[in-house]
Amino acid sequence: VELPDEFALPVIMKREDARDVFILNNYKNLSEIPENAILGTSSLRRQSQVKALHPKVTTKDLRGNVGTRLRKLDEGEYDAIILAAAGILRLGLHDRITQLIPESMLLSAIGQGAIGIECRAGDSEVADLIAPLNDDATTLCVKTERAFSRRLYGGCQLPIAGQAQLIGNKIRLTGLVARVDGSEVIKSELSGDITEYDNIGISLAERLLKRGADEILKELLN
Repeated sequence: VELPDEFALPVIMKREDARDVFILNNYKNLSEIPENAILGTSSLRRQSQVKALHPKVTTKDLRGNVGTRLRKLDEGEYDAIILAAAGILRLGLHDRITQLIPESMLLSAIGQGAIGIECRAGDSEVADLIAPLNDDATTLCVKTERAFSRRLYGGCQLPIAGQAQLIGNKIRLTGLVARVDGSEVIKSELSGDITEYDNIGISLAERLLKRGADEILKELLN
């Protein structure tokens, strides 16, 4: 979330579905999986939230592209896997989705489902060429989420989730930080005017840090 000075992120394209999906062959939804089921995910964000719901589920790292991950599920290495809806939908694999997981159950990663286009800072020719691809609503939401993550030390290798929504001229941001084992989930939301998107992200992060997120994140970073 921290770009070097010589680079810029002038375009963020229209967001696909930002939710996560539950994929498995023997159960209908996340609530049905049995104790000690093997759940494939390499995301600490997903792992921490699933553990909070199902403490006895065993999580196991899942690597590779979407096709590789689905093959590993089909070959029985996992009882279930969790992936981003955006990747599955963009690949036309709608029929593999067992459950679109509501964000009240599993909050998304910042920027999930959105594609950003980075270029050299000050390159007006390239900026003009790609400008028509920008989606204003998505850009506002993702910038809010990125401000939130930046204040929480950033990076996708931490159990941080954040999702912003536009409601009229307001932005509502929901964010959380959790312990990897799911024993503690610190979650809150904050709304404000769209012109205050950066402050909304930072203020919500500060709120979570004061409630204990600072301790959780520093333990992981150290």
